Amino acid sequence: MGFHGAGGGNWFAFIRYDEERDRPRVSRALLGRVIGYARPYAGQAGLVIALIVVISLLELVPPLLYRDLIDRALPDRDATRLGWLALGMIGIPLLVGLAGVAQRYLNARVGEGIIYDLRCALYAHMQRMSLRFFTDTRTGEMMSRLNNDVVGAQRAVTGTLVSIITNLVSLLSTLAIMISLEWRLTLLGVVILPLFVLPARRVGRILRQLVRQQMTENAEMNALMNETLNVSGALLVKLFGREPDEVTRFGERARQVRDIGVRQALVGRWFFMGLSLAGALGTALVFWVGGHLVLRGTFTVGTIIAFGSYLNQLYGPLAALTNARVDFATSMVSFERVFEVLDLPLEIQDRPGAVQLQQADGRVCFENVSFRYSGTGGPVGLEDIPRFGRPGRGTAPYLAGEKPVVVEGEPRYALQDVSFEIRPGQLVALVGPSGAGKTTITYLLPRLYDPTEGCVTLDGHDLRDVQLASLALLMGMVTQETYLFHDTVRANLLFAKPDATQAEMEAACRAANIHELIAEMPQGYDTVVGERGYRLSGGEKQRVSIARVILKNPRVLVLDEATSHLDSHSEWLIQEALERVMVGRTSLVIAHRLSTVLSADCILVLDGGRLVEQGTHAQLLARNGLYADLYHTQFRAQEGQGTRAGSPGGSP
Repeated sequence: MGFHGAGGGNWFAFIRYDEERDRPRVSRALLGRVIGYARPYAGQAGLVIALIVVISLLELVPPLLYRDLIDRALPDRDATRLGWLALGMIGIPLLVGLAGVAQRYLNARVGEGIIYDLRCALYAHMQRMSLRFFTDTRTGEMMSRLNNDVVGAQRAVTGTLVSIITNLVSLLSTLAIMISLEWRLTLLGVVILPLFVLPARRVGRILRQLVRQQMTENAEMNALMNETLNVSGALLVKLFGREPDEVTRFGERARQVRDIGVRQALVGRWFFMGLSLAGALGTALVFWVGGHLVLRGTFTVGTIIAFGSYLNQLYGPLAALTNARVDFATSMVSFERVFEVLDLPLEIQDRPGAVQLQQADGRVCFENVSFRYSGTGGPVGLEDIPRFGRPGRGTAPYLAGEKPVVVEGEPRYALQDVSFEIRPGQLVALVGPSGAGKTTITYLLPRLYDPTEGCVTLDGHDLRDVQLASLALLMGMVTQETYLFHDTVRANLLFAKPDATQAEMEAACRAANIHELIAEMPQGYDTVVGERGYRLSGGEKQRVSIARVILKNPRVLVLDEATSHLDSHSEWLIQEALERVMVGRTSLVIAHRLSTVLSADCILVLDGGRLVEQGTHAQLLARNGLYADLYHTQFRAQEGQGTRAGSPGGSP
């Protein structure tokens, strides 16, 4: 790799400048964190190092056996000595092999243990991230961090670090015995060191860049696969006939990964070919000078043969260690990427001294609540990490239908100065045009987000002062988009209450009007529902999700009761199930049906993020405001339909 148009001095100056500009840096803090994960395995790591020393010392013995064979056993025709040397030539490799197996076992235990701890910490941290993190991050990128990057970190522990220690011990021990044999030849063998150092530093920088680029491209490819190979993505691709386009798009991603891999392999191959030539040059010099010493009688033939063997053991570790710092820094890239995620701040977490609510009456208050989906001042998703090679976005996507209008770079409030109270056991309906803030309110109550201003309270406790675990037990939510795991019906129900009995599950399913259908399935409650529950119809999935909430038995219920996409019979079954589950609970419902609006104790009317009206159906109609407009345009058309469909939820 030449640098044309410059003299030799300029060439070396360029190398120094280039190294300083992109010198791989391993900070003390990064090393401290890595060592912190390794500390529980210190004893096993110590045994690994001890075995490395033993193996390195044992590997120094065979050349001495060769020397003794050539210089003494054969010239003296000593058959006994020859037999012992032959046994040594078998026994030493056997001992090295056994020690190598033990070292590999312990090394794997340490490496896998560290990666287990790291992967669990990463997954646990992601689980604690707020909803904003998941709306701002592609699932494929999270999978890449949990898989590719963690595996890369494992290679750093089990491969790079062990390799550096092994090479260092081997180099020092080999140099020691070579000097004891002939110090002049040792210096001659080491004089070619610059031929190792200069290309190693240059190529090491290139390889480090390629490693990080390869990780980024792999993450992009994984994200694309995750988006298009899940059920929803595959369905969307097929409905729009975009299979060829997606195959082409994936091919472009895969091509970038391939090209980087090829370039990385080629750079490494040229590099090691150069090192091999440098090693051959050093060996030739040593044999040439050593041969002359043998001819003069200064050196024995056995000694020169042993010295040649030690040269091979010297140049390998020497070549590796000349680039050890770059290799080490490159291997730390995976740890850096993992720690980038672990360092993302937790937006929603327990405050110090947060209370644990064992039970609640269910009185909910919104006190002057304002909220906007703007950034928190720091990264909230993986794509906000500047080191990723693209600028951080700084703001999360907005909930469907509620994207604020951006004015002079600042998004407007999704909610502004909203205040209301829900008394224990009341049913409150949320109505309003699209984008009014209804979904935002339902996301603030289970503390998926925190208010920008004001507070939300439960029985007088600010939700931010309540432990998240106890809040999750008291809150139940049925969203418009039902999600079921690719598992059995039983497993999906037990997600709400792991210790529930069969009788409790069946009672919940009967209340949700789904037990008879489950009982008719081939394996009953042990029937697998498929990816995201796609083996069930929309109405069946919703009823399973309602049964899951009933099994949880929450004190406060949050519902998005959208049923407009279902047939009349499914809609009636779901509506009847919802009426049962709401009895005796504090319920906040985004109302899409007239029956819910009519049965509500209070109706909250939202528009543009503000609470513009509240009251009963009759009171709001009498005001002839926004609710009256919504009633005449949205709800009134449902009058009579419910009765014709057999629904009890028609007009009173």
